[in-house]
Order: sequence, then structure tokens, then C-alpha cells
Amino acid sequence: MQTMTAKTPFGTSPKKYKVYVVDDHPIVRQGLGLMINREADMFVCGEAEEGHSALQALATLQPDVMIVDISLIGPDGIELVKAIRARNVSLPILMLSMHDESTYAERAIRAGANGYIMKQEATEKVLVAIRRILDGGVYLSDRIAGKMLQQYVRGAATVKHSPMADLSDRELEVFRLIGDGHATRQIAEELHISVKTVETYQAHIKEKLSLRNARELMQHAIEWNLTERAS
Repeated sequence: MQTMTAKTPFGTSPKKYKVYVVDDHPIVRQGLGLMINREADMFVCGEAEEGHSALQALATLQPDVMIVDISLIGPDGIELVKAIRARNVSLPILMLSMHDESTYAERAIRAGANGYIMKQEATEKVLVAIRRILDGGVYLSDRIAGKMLQQYVRGAATVKHSPMADLSDRELEVFRLIGDGHATRQIAEELHISVKTVETYQAHIKEKLSLRNARELMQHAIEWNLTERAS
């Protein structure tokens, strides 16, 4: 494995890359901090549990790379990546998540992330992913990279299609929150949108997934969340 190192003049210290971590679990943030701060070429310059603080850090801390979880307090990591890209087109962003990459990896890349890695991966792979995107590359598992290449070569129509892929990023976010037991008003408050907008998303989800009513929607969302977390 080739490790990226910063080239510096003789007698000077190597550059230490500033890493900013966005995750809603304090234990995960602490674990990433302990791992990253042991490295000679990087350190955690700050952390947040939600997107607003992370966006403020772009200007104040000017990190060299951001690690963003999918599940955050408020709007999710996909929406945060889009907001970051609107402010900084070149900042390397690695998405780190417990959610199955088959559902989220392509969405993350389309939103502007430079890589996607699941939390179940070994520690050294997280460090490899960080260094790869800092070096201008993209990090994906071999399985997802192969799937995306297959779609590119053969065309999306020839690849096995999942109904979940028909959901927009925001619809998928609402669907996930329904599966977590959030009521319509709670979803509206968490995503900073109106109740009517949430109801519109729910109607679109039911139509796309061929669900007849709110009960089927909730049942399907709960089952999907459980499957995602078990995978």
C-alpha cells in the first residue's frame, strides 16, 4: 500500500492535514479522533453533530478534508454534502456511514462526496480512504466501484433496478425518518420544512414503492431500516 506523504523542505515539519468530523454519535467522533490524531500527517481540527456547525467550520477552521456521516441531527449527510459543495467545490469529503453502500454510495458521489466507506470497515481502510481523497482520488469499495462501472459501460437500464433507487435524496431521508418512528410533524421540524411538504414527500414515496396507505408506508420503512442496520 502506498501512503501519501507531504513533501517539505529539509529541516521543516511535514504538513499536517486538518480533518473535520461530522457525526451524531459522540463515541464515533471520539474514536475517529483517537485514530486520526495518532497519524503523523493529519489531525482532527474540529467536530460537529449536525450540519449547521459544520458549515460554519468551513470558514473558521478551513479544514483540508471533511468526514461526514449520513445520519445527522437535522438534515442528513447527503444534504450537508450538497451545501458544502455550494460553498467549496474542491474540498475532499469522505462519507462514513452504517448504512448499506448499495443504497447510499452512488447518491453520496452524485451529491459531491469523494468517497464512501462503511463504519464496519477496518481502521486502516478509513485512513487509506482519507489519504486517497486528499491525494485527489475517489474511494469506493470494489463492489460498488464495479457496479458503477457496469452501469456506465452497459447503461443503467441493463442493471438490476431497486425501487428504492427511484426515491429522491430527500424522499429517502423522509422514508428513513419514518422508519425511525418519527411522526410527520417531527420530520418537518427536524428537516426544517413544512408539514405539507413532508406529506407531499410521503405521497410520492407511497406511489413509487406501490404502497397503499400510511400503515404500509410505516411498516415498509421500519423493515427497511432494520435490514439496513443488520447488513
